[in-house]
Amino acid sequence: MASGAPPAALAPGDVAISTDPARLDLDMIHGFLAASYWAAGIPREVVERAVRHSLCFGAYRGERQVGFARVVSDRATYAYVSDVFVLPSERGRGAGSRLMAAIMAHPDLQGLRRWTLFTRDAHALYRRFGFGDARYPDRLMEIFANPYAPPRA
Repeated sequence: MASGAPPAALAPGDVAISTDPARLDLDMIHGFLAASYWAAGIPREVVERAVRHSLCFGAYRGERQVGFARVVSDRATYAYVSDVFVLPSERGRGAGSRLMAAIMAHPDLQGLRRWTLFTRDAHALYRRFGFGDARYPDRLMEIFANPYAPPRA
């Protein structure tokens, strides 16, 4: 379960998950997101605002942040899992699974009617936590824009 402090019973070298906003490394988070396929070019101010208005989860190896995820939710009926990542040097070591387990176990996110997320390449991870294809894809609608992309000439 996620908490403001890292779990006390971690084996040496394990990844700890925390929801303490003071621990977040905004420089690292912004740097990763600004280079990602889903948020390329995102301004730091936008990342800061998104973090401020979301339930955020950091993955830490010691004091170093190695992963991040945020959840946008009314904490009653709906949650959108967003901006999930693990640094390339840490992939395959369980940080992504620990992030998702903490998200799914968080007390403010229990009993929700609907969860959503978007992924290009991590379907197997999310399926382990109950995510699947949209039940009613014909009902799902969206507006997609990338305001961070440079204007085309």
